[in-house]
Amino acid sequence: MSTFVLAIDQGTTSTRAMLFRPDLSVAGIAQAEIAQAYPASGWVEHDPEGIWASVLTTVRAVLARTDVPATSIAALGITNQRETTVIWDRVTGAPIHPALVWQDRRTAEHCLRLKAEGHEPLVTARTGLILDPYFSATKIAWLLDAVPGARGRAERGELAFGTIDSWLLWRLTGGLHATDATNAARTALFDIHRGVWDDDLLALFGIPRALLPEVRDCAGEFGITRPELFGAAIPIRGVAGDQQAATIGQACFSPGMVKATYGTGCFALLNTGAQAHASCNRLLTTIAYQFGGQRTYALEGSIFVAGAAVQWLRDGLGLIRDAADSGPLAARSDPASGVYLVPAFVGLGAPHWEPDIRGALFGLARDTGPADFARAALESVCYQTHDLLAAMRADWPGADAETVLRADGGMAASDWTMQRLADLLGLCVDRPLVQETTALGAAYLAGWSVGFYPEPIEFAQAWRLERRFSPRMAAADRAVRLDGWHRAVRALRGMRAPLDPADRSTP
Repeated sequence: MSTFVLAIDQGTTSTRAMLFRPDLSVAGIAQAEIAQAYPASGWVEHDPEGIWASVLTTVRAVLARTDVPATSIAALGITNQRETTVIWDRVTGAPIHPALVWQDRRTAEHCLRLKAEGHEPLVTARTGLILDPYFSATKIAWLLDAVPGARGRAERGELAFGTIDSWLLWRLTGGLHATDATNAARTALFDIHRGVWDDDLLALFGIPRALLPEVRDCAGEFGITRPELFGAAIPIRGVAGDQQAATIGQACFSPGMVKATYGTGCFALLNTGAQAHASCNRLLTTIAYQFGGQRTYALEGSIFVAGAAVQWLRDGLGLIRDAADSGPLAARSDPASGVYLVPAFVGLGAPHWEPDIRGALFGLARDTGPADFARAALESVCYQTHDLLAAMRADWPGADAETVLRADGGMAASDWTMQRLADLLGLCVDRPLVQETTALGAAYLAGWSVGFYPEPIEFAQAWRLERRFSPRMAAADRAVRLDGWHRAVRALRGMRAPLDPADRSTP
């Protein structure tokens, strides 16, 4: 009898494989870090073969540690870092170039040129996105032009494009070329209203349709794994991009519910129901999930640097040995410290969308020390979340000013950070009992698809709270601190105006 569901959670800095029991509790987990490469300023790459190897390693490890054979797995779900772009040979399966990671900014000039030509309204109307290097379309175009012969091969149907979910599906199944609606919605090529690849956008970016995968529901048929990989074939029955999977794992199925996931970046999604709602505040309109051909939409705010700021404290400055040390270190700082970090290491995301500026520290004094840096890094994530939620309230009339934020991801494990988040938001922050919500969402999709898990309404009723953080900071104090943050952001944005593409040189 099948008694488990397997989830593959392929993220920006690591890959995890998790086994879930029928009650959705975690039976086992295996994790492997993956390397990032930075070949030039603003360029970020992954080795697709390294990602694939990490998936094999972690799945085999979790099965071995739990002594669970593949025959006991009812279904497999996949969740993945979104927008990261891979192109590979359809015959050999070999990537033609390292993957361009969602953080990669090498196509900033292309995006600026398209904006100057007046194309952004079309992109936003069809996709809910803006013209930014974040999304896959300009990454695909760059690869086709940068790799000798790639464009011709793509036009002849010899190559395949995919986000990481498609890359893994191809390898797991031995050739299925598919994706789900949530990942397709992040390419800037997919019409989120009609649910199809858009011919006008393909022409705008110069991308052959032959490259593209088939788009399917989040819960449904995605083939089976090759038996030799894990000892038996496993049906793949769920796929969703990581932030949408976390939305599902947090059971945010009702309009007005909002979650924020704190990983390498931070991504807040507000469920807006069956109608796509256009943003007036530079948020993204996206697909939250698609079940039975019916799409549910969300407003999304994307912060490029969240947990990456903690990594900077550890790896860049050497101030901490482990990410968990950041909260205790920050707690030792002077509460009156006026230090602000604007962590625009790869530009600013929503609601500013400034790909070209870089980060800065403000308010340094002679006695500023490591604790103040840690506090500023953690608070920067809270301030950015505040700006996202403020934009959501301004955009969507159904957004409740008293909405509880459901938080997950690695940074959510820090009590100090979550309390600071509640204080600076002036809202309650709920941390779930199962904090691996991205993997949980993928597992739920797969398990629900095969009847192993209950309907969404019952799943939502089973959601459990681990701890609620209520705001303690006085409103006047909060206002002063937020004003300091906004002055720092304005100062950074005013340091230099974006350059004309003709004045730039590509690394």
